[in-house]
Amino acid sequence: MLDDLRTPIVLAPMAGGPSTPELTAAVSDAGGLGFLAAGYLKADALGERIARTRELTSAPFGVNLFAPGAPTPPEHFADYLAEVEREFPLGTARFDDDDWAAKLALLTDSPVAVVSVTFGCPSADEVARLHAAGSEVWVTVTSVGEARIAAEAGADVLVAQGAEAGGHRGTFIDRPEDDAADPLTTLALLQLLTAATDRPVVAAGGIATGAAIAAVLAAGAAAAQLGTAFLRCAEAGTAAVHRDALPIDVPTMLTRAFSGRRARGLRNRFILDHPDAPAAYPEIHYATSPLRAAARAEGNPDAVNLWAGQAHVLATELPAGELVRILSADTKSALKLAVSRRIQDC
Repeated sequence: MLDDLRTPIVLAPMAGGPSTPELTAAVSDAGGLGFLAAGYLKADALGERIARTRELTSAPFGVNLFAPGAPTPPEHFADYLAEVEREFPLGTARFDDDDWAAKLALLTDSPVAVVSVTFGCPSADEVARLHAAGSEVWVTVTSVGEARIAAEAGADVLVAQGAEAGGHRGTFIDRPEDDAADPLTTLALLQLLTAATDRPVVAAGGIATGAAIAAVLAAGAAAAQLGTAFLRCAEAGTAAVHRDALPIDVPTMLTRAFSGRRARGLRNRFILDHPDAPAAYPEIHYATSPLRAAARAEGNPDAVNLWAGQAHVLATELPAGELVRILSADTKSALKLAVSRRIQDC
């Protein structure tokens, strides 16, 4: 699939609103690979979005699934939610598997070019089912260990998610005891993966310009995956409060406060007020859904998850297709400039 792209640009799947058929189609039509985010959708709703995307483009596109985890005992997060509820209304904390089996069945019956998986690795049997349907399987990884698991399961491509990336970390197991260790940056992870595996690698995290795309290509990536860079495009379903916050020079932080899983977003009061949120995903995600919806409706940036990568201020309001074309041209220019630089023999 990667060899067939006119430009090595992959749209990151952004669940919870920003991902739309219009955005997916625009990126694919411009020569990149668009992705639909299936996270938080039921299989029938995903089917409708796939159908709509096919109405908009005949170009290949992908669908991203969330691998199911395991439920967290309520006593592990009850005190945290009681603390939050003293200030905000909450919903019901619940576990689900994000309709995993039904979505796999949909994608084997109505296959797309690529199925990518985040938060874990599908089994070898599940990968084989998707292969038999004609889909490539990509797996998001954050370490060499995860990459080896994905390769053994039969994954075709590894998506190397660096620490700079916005949104949820794609780690297979989200353990609070690992928080003391610095997550690998995009460039460091890319180098480690290309040295340790024979799978093509798509680099993700903090990539917002043609120069950054050129950098990861030079380091061995087969393509670059961009998400935050597309959040301000007209085709994206980004909430107004989120869209307006992106150009502001505010630091990002990793937090579990909104969802119970580590994610990178713009620093705001809710994140700062809840630095010790427990690991409990998706239970906390569902519990905080009403407060986040209310904050979006009110335009309150201090009580909503403003997921964003570290280069968020570089996001532009260009139409998605135009952005792909500009990024492609800038990538070519950056690569030519790099090659033209004189390197003295040592």
